[in-house]
Amino acid sequence: MTNSQFSSSVLFYLNGSRRVIDDVDLDMTLLQYLRSTGMTSVKLGCGEGGCGACTVMVSSYDTATNKPRHYAANACLFPLYAVDGLHIVTVEGLGTSSSPHQIQLRLASLHSFQCGFCTAGFVMSLYVLLRNNPQPSELEIEECFDGNLCRCTGYRPILDAAKTFAKDAWKSGSLIGPDGLVNVAQANGCGVKDCCQLQTNEFSLPEPAASRTNGAGCCRGGSAKLGCCKSATVNGAEAEKIEAMKQFRPYDETQEPIFPPFLARYARGETTDEHCRLALMIRNRRVDAQCKLFYRPLSLKQLLAIISEHPEAKIVAGSSEIGIEKTFKHSEFPVQVYVSDVPELRQVEEVAGGISFGANITLARFNSALQQLSEQHGLVKSQGFAALKNALKFFAGNQIRNVATLAGNIATASPISDLNPVLLATGAVLTLVSGSGAERQVPMSEFFLSYRRTALQPGEILRSVFVPFSRPYEIVRSFKQAKRKDDDIAIVTCGMRVRIDPKSRIVEEAAFGFGGMAPTTILAKEPAAACKGKTWGDSAVLKQMMAACQQELQLPYTVPGGMAEYRTALTCSFILKFWAISSFHLGIDCEEAKFVAEMDLDAEERALVKGQQAYDSVTDRMVVGKGVAHLSALKHTTGEARYVDDMPPVGDELHMAMVPSARAHARIVSIDSSQALAAPGVVKVLTSSDIPAANVWNIFHDEEILPTNTVHHMAQPVALVIARTRKQAQAGARLVQVEYEDLPAILTVQDAIAKESWFPEVRQLKNGDVDAAFASADVVLSGESYSPVQEHFYLETMGAIAVPKNEDGEIDLYASTQNPTEAQMVCAEVLGVPAARIVCHVKRMGGGFGGKESRSSLIAAFAALGAHHTKQSVRLMLDRDMDMMISGQRGSFLGRWTCAATRDGRLLGMRMHLFANGGFSHDLSLGVLDRAMSHVDNCFRFPATEIIGRICQTNTQSVTAFRGFGGPESMIICMSMLSELAQHLDMPFEQLQRINLYEPNDVTPFSQKLEGQDWNVPRMWDELSAEVQYDKLRREVDEFNACSRYRKRGLAIIPTKFGISFGVKHLNQGMALVHVYMDGSVLVAHGGTEMGQGLHTKMAQIAAETLQLPLSTIFISETATNTAANTSPTAASASSDLNGFAVYNACKKLADRLRPYREQMPNEPFSKIAKTAYLDRCDLSATGHYATPDIGFDWQTQQGQLFFYFTQGCAVAMVELDLLTGTHTALRTDIKMDVGRSLNKAIDIGQIEGAFTQGYGMYAMEEYLYSPKDGRLLTAGPGNYKIPSALDCPRELNISLLEPKEPNGLKTIFSSKGIGEPPLFLGASVYFALKDAVLAARKQMNVKQLLRLECPATPEVLRLACEDEIVEMTRVPKEQKQGMPFAVRI
Repeated sequence: MTNSQFSSSVLFYLNGSRRVIDDVDLDMTLLQYLRSTGMTSVKLGCGEGGCGACTVMVSSYDTATNKPRHYAANACLFPLYAVDGLHIVTVEGLGTSSSPHQIQLRLASLHSFQCGFCTAGFVMSLYVLLRNNPQPSELEIEECFDGNLCRCTGYRPILDAAKTFAKDAWKSGSLIGPDGLVNVAQANGCGVKDCCQLQTNEFSLPEPAASRTNGAGCCRGGSAKLGCCKSATVNGAEAEKIEAMKQFRPYDETQEPIFPPFLARYARGETTDEHCRLALMIRNRRVDAQCKLFYRPLSLKQLLAIISEHPEAKIVAGSSEIGIEKTFKHSEFPVQVYVSDVPELRQVEEVAGGISFGANITLARFNSALQQLSEQHGLVKSQGFAALKNALKFFAGNQIRNVATLAGNIATASPISDLNPVLLATGAVLTLVSGSGAERQVPMSEFFLSYRRTALQPGEILRSVFVPFSRPYEIVRSFKQAKRKDDDIAIVTCGMRVRIDPKSRIVEEAAFGFGGMAPTTILAKEPAAACKGKTWGDSAVLKQMMAACQQELQLPYTVPGGMAEYRTALTCSFILKFWAISSFHLGIDCEEAKFVAEMDLDAEERALVKGQQAYDSVTDRMVVGKGVAHLSALKHTTGEARYVDDMPPVGDELHMAMVPSARAHARIVSIDSSQALAAPGVVKVLTSSDIPAANVWNIFHDEEILPTNTVHHMAQPVALVIARTRKQAQAGARLVQVEYEDLPAILTVQDAIAKESWFPEVRQLKNGDVDAAFASADVVLSGESYSPVQEHFYLETMGAIAVPKNEDGEIDLYASTQNPTEAQMVCAEVLGVPAARIVCHVKRMGGGFGGKESRSSLIAAFAALGAHHTKQSVRLMLDRDMDMMISGQRGSFLGRWTCAATRDGRLLGMRMHLFANGGFSHDLSLGVLDRAMSHVDNCFRFPATEIIGRICQTNTQSVTAFRGFGGPESMIICMSMLSELAQHLDMPFEQLQRINLYEPNDVTPFSQKLEGQDWNVPRMWDELSAEVQYDKLRREVDEFNACSRYRKRGLAIIPTKFGISFGVKHLNQGMALVHVYMDGSVLVAHGGTEMGQGLHTKMAQIAAETLQLPLSTIFISETATNTAANTSPTAASASSDLNGFAVYNACKKLADRLRPYREQMPNEPFSKIAKTAYLDRCDLSATGHYATPDIGFDWQTQQGQLFFYFTQGCAVAMVELDLLTGTHTALRTDIKMDVGRSLNKAIDIGQIEGAFTQGYGMYAMEEYLYSPKDGRLLTAGPGNYKIPSALDCPRELNISLLEPKEPNGLKTIFSSKGIGEPPLFLGASVYFALKDAVLAARKQMNVKQLLRLECPATPEVLRLACEDEIVEMTRVPKEQKQGMPFAVRI
């Protein structure tokens, strides 16, 4: 091919505007390009296509159909060189906050998001769905988000708002009913003439106004047939939704921008007079480029010519695999050939005996083709197609399926591929073609040679995949098990096929393909041999197959990937499922076929998420308590909200990267930075010797900023590299050579206890005579329980920008931190300057959850150190894996306990030893331990207690704050203890709990009285039990379990109480500064930071209420240490209390000063009043301060009040468990919370749902694993660490707020309560419901040993806990459990 046949320019459209790039950076992703051009709505959340924060719409023109095709894609993996001929649409292309798209408006109005970092990704996923299907079903809407993660909301409000676009929705506004369906709102309002529901407004986010005429409701006290929609007689949550939805307009797909006509002509080759679409050949001129030469052929002939000349070239299609290899493995592919524009590789055609699929067909198109083929050819011939389609149902997320290809899935030869086992089972045949055009056919069974090595020769490509038609009396099925059902890599996958003689039922053919059981995808020979020639349906054959499977596929204890017993058990479970399903469909009457409905879970349609939020309307206040939308909601949905890394560069800004330790514990022998300094773009390398002042930090000063002699955990930053670009800094960091001398490393809390590796502090609480209680008890039970590690997984990783003023040592610091004052102080100490010279600014964070309370200060210090040395702005943003390896997490706890009780379940005493894994330094572990010890009683009265706490020192990253701060950790230990006690007493768990609940005026182990008027747990327990009809649910669960063999349901109810106050007394203070400007606008500054929890919104409501002004006049710009000095961290669920009262106090001063002017000018606008006051020289600025009264606890004397009050709640959860796999479905959760008189009920509902979902993840899903070999974190990203997704929501989620029967006596701001952390423990209701289901399974199997269920209750834990015959058959013998396991929980 000649150069004239190639172009080196890439032409595409971005949000409707044409762009041409002449010299494409071949290493650049679409995300990097978009952000460099100001499209900052496209976020880098993970870099591996696992979170969806970078979702964009990609539109291409299909010349075969002469129509544009729209699909969602992950910009973080999409190569920039692949955009030629495409139209890229980001959220900025949809609308603005002043003129939003209907998606943006609806999601903003209905409280869909909190921190907003993931929001644009959700908007774009929904937008793509509507562009392809303007009237989707509600199920399609739910499933369009399977590639998007949110850590804040719990997903329910996102799904509710999105469902207003469903085909059966009222297009000008609709509500989600308790059944999960979209219900038409009554067009005639509440029945009163001129009802507010019938009013129309100009566009703005809804701002609840003052209640009308004596608080009688919005309809002027008229006689409404169902009660006024604003009165307390109806559900205020639903009334507020109706109010918000009055602004909605019907979605009109005809008003969407058309596909650029030029691109249609460009695709058809009709643009010869303009830019002409040619094959691409681009050389990268950068000396440090990973890709030196790039080709994009437009035909198979061109492709073959290219690979003939470059047989070593890397073939790229969807880039879902190569993108990760380049980003995380730093693989270099000098020559790359992009093949997704070769039409011959996408063709689907019928050939003799089956279907030939072009190998480069995307998985989304492959899925559509399989559906069409199944409908065309019928069930008998389409068994293999249906099995492949079922495998695709749970393959990654939409964004990946839209770009990943069949060839890519096969050729990467992943041993845990979803599709390859199914293709093996169907007897698929691959056609390979070389650069010379020579073709050869290779059966799938001969394609995989060894780990990641295939039969493909250099210069060969995979052209097509032949899948044969199934034949009569043949059944094909696929199965997959992962940690999370949707968008997760497999633990074990399989494809199974059997064909029998219809008369004799003799097996003529059988094939069992497995992934996850060997270094390659394999066909298991022994199970096939065990059934071939034998009678299908004969139970003896099933036993022989399972035994053969176990014998052939038994894994060693130390197998890579771990989970040896579970993986082997899964293979037998899948065989049992396949046996039952195939027997049923073949008409064979065997015992297992009777349970096919329990086996074939994948055949069921997913139930819709449904539920209700309930609270009374607020009629006695102007704005406080109302469900005002988050003040940044529209900025979130339109991409206008700015986070740290969205800030434009300042001058010749530099970038920083860290050099991570390659050892878990070692002495530093030497650091050689010479290679790094010689690398392109590198400006400076900093080590501990470059720190001008203090090289220690945290409140105990036991941690170095940069290590001088010793590293204490894997990935600990050893040095800092500063370069012109982020990529150059990271490349330079990899060139720094560090020589180590290894030291012994301790990872787990158990190892630390055994080796007595402690921090010096010992905490103790004693109350009553424990020994006497034990002596008088009927039952004394001992045991130990574990609370797991949890990663924050805030969507915005840690980052900071330090901008030096180059005068007097001043630095402006822009950080993603919950603690701007600590960031300021640490930077000042490191640089040796007064704190007044450092100003820390926080606009907002993309989530925090405690993770940015302390550890963020280290990142800020690094950036400040770089700015100090270079005199230039320095930006440091962590990649997801680095963030997870160094930033701290929720620490594990081990509780060793003994409890005493009477025969009827009355608790008498408890002795508890709590051991916290603190990591390598103190950080906040002592405070976490204190809270854990003060919450280990949960809501239960122990007349005598002895609680002792120690912190273990290990060679892991330092443990830090996480939502709950020790409370959820110790409460799960307490509840596990009580659960085991209930088993021992043969008493229902709920009965044991209820009879031991604290009653009003009882006293806690830390001597705090539970004031009667504010102790509501017994009331909530009883109300919630009645509302859900708990006794009836229990009967229904028991009846289901009696009739179901392979599925069991579980039910649980649990309470929680959470003390509100910082444990350190001086932190319980807040401050505010309020300015009234002469135009009547108000600027509020306070000490709290906004991370999505709605703090700024609540503070604005307080200001508006106190000043009696419209909410729109209040503005909060940022939190900064020059306007709010000496702030406490935004933590402990106390920020609304502390800062709210401070804002109130400041506004009260201003209101008092302005009262005379208002009285003199009663009918004048506030702008005129403010101007008059200014001219009268009235001070229009005020500060406010607040210090929580009455608190202060001394741990030595155990005297004083530890908490100002308690936020309380109860939850009921019901689950269904697949006993053969350990997969579960959360069927229902009901939560009731006491939040006092809420400052914003809608925001508090969101906090409850988000906290519950985080707790659900902690106790039942999220597994944090380390390698015991080298101390490396194995779960450093969404690929291996699984937080709940939208499709993990309870199928029914009901949230209600306890309405006070009388004044609660709280001295808090407007009698409200803190809410951020308290609901998290209620996620454990799912865990205990799962435990209930496992107990039902064990009862069926006559397993009588006490159940001690591990936490988190992952599918592996649940499956093995069932202890059926399959589990027993696949156990690794104790004598074979030698050597080091693959992974450990720390």
